[in-house]
Amino acid sequence: MAFELPNLPYDYDALAPYMSRETLEYHHDKHHLAYVTNGNKLAEEAGLSDLSLEDIVKKSYGTNQPLFNNAGQHYNHVHFWKWMKKGGGGTSLPGKLDAAIKSDLGGYDKFRADFVAAGTGQFGSGWAWLSVKNGKLEISKTPNGENPLVHGATPILGVDVWEHSYYIDYRNARPKYLEAFVDNLINWDYVLELYEAAAK
Repeated sequence: MAFELPNLPYDYDALAPYMSRETLEYHHDKHHLAYVTNGNKLAEEAGLSDLSLEDIVKKSYGTNQPLFNNAGQHYNHVHFWKWMKKGGGGTSLPGKLDAAIKSDLGGYDKFRADFVAAGTGQFGSGWAWLSVKNGKLEISKTPNGENPLVHGATPILGVDVWEHSYYIDYRNARPKYLEAFVDNLINWDYVLELYEAAAK
């Protein structure tokens, strides 16, 4: 299955002031496009282009680093754009998700603090995640393009902490970017959709 660059599910100005048009133009139109272009070439060379994106990510992990880097980042970004929306974030979570965060993670405030800490504490490039593993929610961080799929978990929320995701808007203030993401950008309806699919 060929990788394709998805359209953003909102206008380039929709996430301002928390994520600018300039950031989205560079991040989506250039960085994500490069993962798609390189990923397609490498998947074809490896004879894996007929597989689903998830299978390519899992099969290339630990065996084909260049392909894994691009396939992993494509997977991460396909969801990243949907994990944000205009007027998102905040504490009004869908009931089922709110209950799971209370029971598995100690409540919203602890989730927020731990998720921001995971992203802040990821040395260099990478991601912070909220995933379902063995039926429970967990917070984690991964380097570069790695994601919870290769660690037996299903990601339901992720935030990109590569500098190209925030440097135009926040310079080196990664914690401010992460706080803005949680407080103002998360599309909790999409997180719920992935949670319900993972919990089946």
